[in-house]
Amino acid sequence: MNLTEMRTMVRLDLHDEDAANYRWSDNELDRHIAHAVKDFSEAIPLEQKGVKATTSGSRELDISTLTNCIMVQAAEYPVDRFPKEFQRFSLWGDTLTLLGDEVPDGGDAYIYYGKLHTLDATSSTIPTWLEDPIAIGACGYAAVEWAAFAINRVNVGGTITAEEFLDWGKERLKYFRQELKRLGRRNRARISQLYKPYYPVVSKTTDYGP
Repeated sequence: MNLTEMRTMVRLDLHDEDAANYRWSDNELDRHIAHAVKDFSEAIPLEQKGVKATTSGSRELDISTLTNCIMVQAAEYPVDRFPKEFQRFSLWGDTLTLLGDEVPDGGDAYIYYGKLHTLDATSSTIPTWLEDPIAIGACGYAAVEWAAFAINRVNVGGTITAEEFLDWGKERLKYFRQELKRLGRRNRARISQLYKPYYPVVSKTTDYGP
């Protein structure tokens, strides 16, 4: 699905299909779709693997070239071993610091990260089975925006139309955020075992004493 097809889906859900009298312009709907895609990306980012050359004797890696990076999931160094060598790391701005025992020697490191999804005029990185939540979120944002715009304006639809739009939009956004929470939690459960966390897990049942 591309942006035009997503916009058509959103108009269908909003019952805004009269091309001669659209309630929302294409640019307005595109903005709401982009908002929904950004929220979606925060919960379920596009999984990527980047190759970064290390500097001999330095634990720091510049990851500023990882475009639209939302989060770093794991750092592999040295690479191409079995089992894979995932390192503990810390982040400060665009600098990733490897915290493992092995000091880099100039070889490559693999950075596993999540980035913003793309939905444009020609392509999309959003899986087909996850397109509906994007449309629902965009509808919610569009309805809430229109309700705010309609306050204190003459409305041929009746005095409660803006309030109804607001309630409808809030319900769509509530469902959208619940889905992101559910899907994001499942995604985290799948990828959380890629590397040993920097902070060790604290036992809730064992007393190690003073």
